[in-house]
Amino acid sequence: MSWGQDSVDTIRDLEYVRRRLDGEFVGRDRAVRLLQLAVVCREHALLLGPTGTAKSELISALARHIEARRFSYLLTRFTEPSEIFGALDFEQFRQGTYQVRTEGMLPSAELVFLDEVFQGSSAILNTLLTLLNERRYHNGARAEDAPLISLLGATNDIPDDPGLTAFSDRFLIRLQVEPVGGTDLERLLQVGWEHETRRFTNAVQAAERARGTDPSARTRTEHTSGTVTVERLGRLTLRLKDVDLDPVLGEHRELVRQLLIQGVRLSDRRLVRSLKLVAGAALLRESRTAAPVDLWPLAHIWTDPADRTTVEEAVQAVVEKHGGEPGRRRRPDHEILLDAREVGAPLTAARQPSEWSVVEGLHKLADLSRELREQPPVNTQTEAELSRIIAEVNALLDQFE
Repeated sequence: MSWGQDSVDTIRDLEYVRRRLDGEFVGRDRAVRLLQLAVVCREHALLLGPTGTAKSELISALARHIEARRFSYLLTRFTEPSEIFGALDFEQFRQGTYQVRTEGMLPSAELVFLDEVFQGSSAILNTLLTLLNERRYHNGARAEDAPLISLLGATNDIPDDPGLTAFSDRFLIRLQVEPVGGTDLERLLQVGWEHETRRFTNAVQAAERARGTDPSARTRTEHTSGTVTVERLGRLTLRLKDVDLDPVLGEHRELVRQLLIQGVRLSDRRLVRSLKLVAGAALLRESRTAAPVDLWPLAHIWTDPADRTTVEEAVQAVVEKHGGEPGRRRRPDHEILLDAREVGAPLTAARQPSEWSVVEGLHKLADLSRELREQPPVNTQTEAELSRIIAEVNALLDQFE
């Protein structure tokens, strides 16, 4: 039995979309298949996963391939219902009728994407309950049919809140989206860099159009030493894509793998965009080719502060191995404490220091305390004595009140 040419053509077009998205999003074939299934079956789907796993980008990309009235929004706990469902029709309200203007808003959309879908207020989520299940929107005293095909949501996790159980149950399809950096890092960086170059190119060109300048223009403005115009800065940003990253990709991948093995949490988004920092480091030293010394910005892409030292030491080891500048060496705790004693020695009540010298001393002691804390593990005895010195100097301020 034949499905008929129209059905077969639609199936094949959806397959074409799947293959195209599979090429654009590394390790997301199952997600694409489920999202396609959702729109065919007119069900709602939920992608769960940590930040930076391309959940939002994937849903948005799929929606662009379907000719439908679309609506998308990032929910927060401050989002007002009018931002989602439409503003009050004041003309009708003056005539005694409460009605919302839904044109271009969620109730009139066929395909909806809500990012951070569980962050909406109870007023928003309760309204969505009926709309998702019955495809009806209660607009004042009237119940209107909604053309909704599917609502596709993204979230970091499902809140453990009994009040959200009914809303969560409306999403028949769920998929846990995991970072792919640890399993297919090479392809992630390759495909991701292509995405990233298009993204910042479009951003620069859009900014230039907003200013009324020609994005393709390469005319030189008069150069004033020490002054950089926004136009010149935008043109320099566009040169990032011309930097040859091939000489450092091997070192970059190995460095990232080692960090991931050590349990450092780096999202796919951060891994991809770190390549832009490497290209920028090469560009700023006037080189068209990146070198391992340009990996130094990776020391600053950590997510969890607990990973900072691990990331900095791993990156610095690679940079120094290739002749880069040595990083800041850790000073021994006893040296920091000696400096603190030297600062505090003249600041005693017996010596009657000025208010200015006491304040200046407290600033120096605060810097030393910060240096000590930034070099874990912190010696508790050293920390206690430094705190005592700070307290004694701080007490001198009372005499100036």
